[in-house]
Amino acid sequence: MHIIITGGNQGIGFYLTEHLLELGNHVTVLDVEITELLKLKEKYPAQLLPVICDVRNKDGIQEAVRMSVTNYGDIDIAIHNACLCTFGPMKDTDCTVYEEVFHVNYFGALRLAKAVVPYMEKAGKGKVIFTSSGVGIMGFPDISPYASSKGAIESLAKCLNLEYMDKGIRFQLIHPPLTRTRSAAPLPVPRDFMADPKAVGYGLADRINKDSFYICHSVGQQLQTALCYLFPVKMGRSMSALLKRKQNMT
Repeated sequence: MHIIITGGNQGIGFYLTEHLLELGNHVTVLDVEITELLKLKEKYPAQLLPVICDVRNKDGIQEAVRMSVTNYGDIDIAIHNACLCTFGPMKDTDCTVYEEVFHVNYFGALRLAKAVVPYMEKAGKGKVIFTSSGVGIMGFPDISPYASSKGAIESLAKCLNLEYMDKGIRFQLIHPPLTRTRSAAPLPVPRDFMADPKAVGYGLADRINKDSFYICHSVGQQLQTALCYLFPVKMGRSMSALLKRKQNMT
């Protein structure tokens, strides 16, 4: 398969890329940093195309997608994994921070979709997958810019899935758990409360062809995500209370 991923130089995206390559796929990764990807390319010179690209730049995304198609042909899957996560209470967070988070998380997803869908329409097939988060469903304290952008991504995927259902194009969501990544490092959460990024990335790669609307790396995470959809407010309160208990124990 030919897969395009935004945000794959570190964390979940890197391990997702690594395992997709191990499984024999051709992968193009768009990121503002590609140092780790260049090391990975030494092992998979013909399968991996790392491209320096900022998802806030529409022209840059379109050019990177064009390069990917030139190298690997029809796009089977496009995954928006690039993200910006900030922490702090709303009263201390300027509106410009919300705007910047949305430019990366929400509009980055939209720009990728706009870049790949014309190729997928021509081929009559393809999948576009946005990386979401449980906090976008249930909410969480001191993370409202990020959570709001993920809530918007949830709606975008649902709308576009309906718009393109008759054209052979599927829109889906990835739902990883809270993971030990660079973006999550400032969060005051004990390390044992976070998942291993390699386990999450590899699990997602193994399940990337699932037909369900949301994709998780494990059965346990699939169940937790289902509970978030069924009981968003209760789950938000429960997870917030659990975090406070964990913090008090450390």
